[in-house]
Amino acid sequence: MQLKIRLFGITKDIIGQTWLSLDIPEASKVQDLLHNLQTTYPGLTKLHSVLVAVNDEYAKPEITLKPNDEIALIPPVSGG
Repeated sequence: MQLKIRLFGITKDIIGQTWLSLDIPEASKVQDLLHNLQTTYPGLTKLHSVLVAVNDEYAKPEITLKPNDEIALIPPVSGG
């Protein structure tokens, strides 16, 4: 299935674009998506944490993705 992923902050810098279109197998889970992205873009493995939002809500690793889901990668945030 084809997914469109919105990238923010350092994830955008590592991947080199604001949006990413990715083809993954049907019934993939959030954890499968992250593994795929870390394999394709090894720079992502250097981040302490990357949260995934699915349809405007933080998603747990075991959530199954659907073709029309809105997905965003949220990098760690620092500051004060």
